[in-house]
Amino acid sequence: MRVRRSGPLRRLRAFAGQIGLLAVLGLAAAALLTGAPRLANEYADRGLAADVAGLPYLVRDVSLPVTGQPDRNAEAGIERIAQYRDALPQPLPGLVGGSWYSASVDPIGTAASGDFMPLNGDVKPSVGIRAQTGVRDAVRMVSGDWPAASGRGPTGRIAIVVSQLTAEVLQLRLGSHFEISGEPGGEPIEVELVGVFEALDPAAPVWDDMRLALEPLVPLVDGDPFRLLAVTDWAGIDAAGEGLGRLTHNWRYRFDEHRLTSGNVESVTTALVKLKRDSPVPGAQVVTSLEVSLGQFTQRLASVRALLAIVQTGVLASLLGLILLAARLSLERRREELALLRARGASTWAIGARTVSESVLVMPLAVLLGWLLGTLVPGRPAATEWLVPLLAVLTVAAVPVLAMSSQRRVTFVARRQDLVRQRPSARRITAEISVLALAALGLFLLRRRGLAPDGGVDLYLVSVPVLLAVGTAMIALRLLPWPLRLVGQVAARARGAVLFLGLARAGRGAPVTIGPLAVLVLAITTGVFSGVVADTISHARDRATEQTVPADGDLTGVTFSAATANRLEALPGVDAVVPVSVENARQLRSGPGPGDRELGQTQLVVLDVPRFVEVMRRSGLSTEGVPAALRQATRGDGPVPALVSPAIAEQVGDGAVANVQGRLYAFTPTVVAESFPGVEIGVERFVVLPWQALPVPDFKPVLPNRFLLAGEGYDHDELLRVADEGQAEWRSAVIGRPVPGTTTPADLVTRSDYRLSLDRTGGNELLSLTFTIGALGGTVLALLAVGFAVIAEARTRGRVLSRLRTMGLTGRQGRQLLVYELVPLVGAALLAGGLVGAVLPTLLGPALNLSTFTAGVSARTYLDPLLVGGVLLLVVVGLAAALAIENLINRRMRLGEVLRLGEEN
Repeated sequence: MRVRRSGPLRRLRAFAGQIGLLAVLGLAAAALLTGAPRLANEYADRGLAADVAGLPYLVRDVSLPVTGQPDRNAEAGIERIAQYRDALPQPLPGLVGGSWYSASVDPIGTAASGDFMPLNGDVKPSVGIRAQTGVRDAVRMVSGDWPAASGRGPTGRIAIVVSQLTAEVLQLRLGSHFEISGEPGGEPIEVELVGVFEALDPAAPVWDDMRLALEPLVPLVDGDPFRLLAVTDWAGIDAAGEGLGRLTHNWRYRFDEHRLTSGNVESVTTALVKLKRDSPVPGAQVVTSLEVSLGQFTQRLASVRALLAIVQTGVLASLLGLILLAARLSLERRREELALLRARGASTWAIGARTVSESVLVMPLAVLLGWLLGTLVPGRPAATEWLVPLLAVLTVAAVPVLAMSSQRRVTFVARRQDLVRQRPSARRITAEISVLALAALGLFLLRRRGLAPDGGVDLYLVSVPVLLAVGTAMIALRLLPWPLRLVGQVAARARGAVLFLGLARAGRGAPVTIGPLAVLVLAITTGVFSGVVADTISHARDRATEQTVPADGDLTGVTFSAATANRLEALPGVDAVVPVSVENARQLRSGPGPGDRELGQTQLVVLDVPRFVEVMRRSGLSTEGVPAALRQATRGDGPVPALVSPAIAEQVGDGAVANVQGRLYAFTPTVVAESFPGVEIGVERFVVLPWQALPVPDFKPVLPNRFLLAGEGYDHDELLRVADEGQAEWRSAVIGRPVPGTTTPADLVTRSDYRLSLDRTGGNELLSLTFTIGALGGTVLALLAVGFAVIAEARTRGRVLSRLRTMGLTGRQGRQLLVYELVPLVGAALLAGGLVGAVLPTLLGPALNLSTFTAGVSARTYLDPLLVGGVLLLVVVGLAAALAIENLINRRMRLGEVLRLGEEN
């Protein structure tokens, strides 16, 4: 029999709602597949650029220092800048944004004497000489002029120029001359000052490796020399090298952070490792640690991309589940039409062709539009765009495949849609067991191998949370009817039938079956997982902040005078101040004698513990990390009690001697701890000495280089001014006369500023994007899943309401019936999804590697009560949306006509 066909366009108009819903879901999935990874690449590149820009020059730049002369003279090294740059392993040459060449005599090991003010007693200052490209354009001459091309001054001595601060410290003037001697046996050289300069920008990269040319290094310990650097021309450095005999040439290349991308980090790291093995400059040592920083960034990026992959997989799986639910809903609306076609002789393939002819007109265009919208998002294209054609095939084939499957057996007997509880088939049981087995196996592999064992993202492993959520939904669907039946038996004895009917329908499996419940559980899992991970990272960062900045403010500088603490404490808004001395790489000894052995270097922290406790208390911080042994320590004749790290405790035994600013103090380890407030996270070797217990002589006080302060509302600029005055006072005391100006002013970091800096580390924007996608996507998809649950059973519920209204059911009771049906099922989904989402961070454990985002502090799973409240609010919103959808459907169905007409649509 020939079946009369209506055109696809007419059918599209007739079923525009169902097909339009499918198209919107396909568009959203395509946009997410395309746009989210592109935005992730954009954020990753920006985070990498910010990280590299903040690195010190010794880390981010590649330096090629070599001792010895070029073929002709020092100036010949300028010609080799481009040559050595091009000889760098690929892709490094194309990443170089700035380059400098220098020839210099290092100040270490030199001694100067002559026409300048004596400094630090009879100790001769160490003076180095340097010539470098780019310096002349980076200065303004205050007096005199730049050295002439001959490199000689008016008297024939080597011409040099110094900074204005250096001239003030040594009281130099134009024409001042002095003699610089190097290693024993070498010939001294005579230099003459021909100019004084001022740096146009002291923070410019050209000054990075020659800070001594701007400001002399003032010694902290008596007997140590001043160190400074003078600048000359190429002919002058040649003459200096001939006299002192140890000229060092250095080619330095700076990589442009904006040319680095997260996509080429691996190749750049490989090239840097290769460069360290094979230097393009014969005999040169390659100085850089950029490959280490890039490796750390790669670790963070891998972790955040794994998180993004988990969240995105959960959101996409929820969207795909909604697409299948929408296809099934569309099929239910056309069940009678398809059954009639089969009764008139249409084959299942004809049914499929009929529905394909409708889908193919809309779905590919919707997916294409979603792809185009995704490409508008800034960022590099990602490797997930190949999934877009598969998505188009899925959206086109979803309805036809379900239609062909449902029409394999033709039946014309009306089915009870509210009785879906039946004996599960062997195929279904096998599928459910397979899902649970795959989830368990994937969880085992995740904990053993991580999320990205080969540097990429394993699709199976990132799908494990989805499998866990689906498996939990199946278990919940199996277990839910039993408690509902028990509660229903109790409700049957109560007055009124609404509660009993609602629980009975929920217990039989209506209105939600495995599809909507699985989508709802998956959406809630994704949202809760994102929220728990975000709270865990935030809580760990709070602990890292309290560990690093255990006060309201942290003020640091070179060295402050002893009176600075009292001046700071007298400022309005400052409640308490504690001075701290922090010295890195201090050598410990087994005893004070010359024959005692060295025990290695450590970070030495000296602070007044009672004042420190007061600062912490006034800053609102817990003082549990400060042991009583340090608080109660007082000055005595014996060794000072100390807190040491486990590595130091194992080495020093019962006691050792520490050098505190040139004086030796014996200490004994009283407390062993892995951390102490104020000691940087990750420092494994440290010793904390109580300042109040040290036998410090009045003529040689311990000088602080750090202040921890408590207080709010103080003037930030005034605080820094007083601190800089304290530094100037100390420097003037060492020099013996007032010397204004410095290129290293004090720096103040508040606890809130440091906490904010942790949120701005590289990759944090990508992390925020991950949490936004998870939280927002989980919320929207959960509400959509509830809406689908209501729409899917609207027809059956309409018949029930029509019957009950003939028995006196009111509109309010009808809404109560829907709530009683949904609350157990939505509650079960909330419990199952929330449980899976909350325990996932713990289950995945090391695979997430969350400590890469927390400044090294261990990330212990933390569940914020506000998140629990937000999920409960989501349930309330979902139920309110369900009532609104139900009311809209009831108006369109005209429930009063359903029984009379005997229709289900």
